[in-house]
Amino acid sequence: MKTNMGTVDRVVRILAAIVIGLLYLTDQITGLAAGILGLFAVIFVITSFVGFCPLYAPFKLSTKKASSQQSA
Repeated sequence: MKTNMGTVDRVVRILAAIVIGLLYLTDQITGLAAGILGLFAVIFVITSFVGFCPLYAPFKLSTKKASSQQSA
């Protein structure tokens, strides 16, 4: 499993998960919406820590910067 998420992508997902958590804790979201958004938040956190998004793989997408290799 090769990483396909860049730093900015990972940070944005973590921030989104935090916002969802705060909305839930302040009772701004409840019921089915809270459950679905909570699931998204958990997925965002897991994919951010792993650095791999399974939805990017079939489309060969990557937000990770290409490492620049210098030739001698």
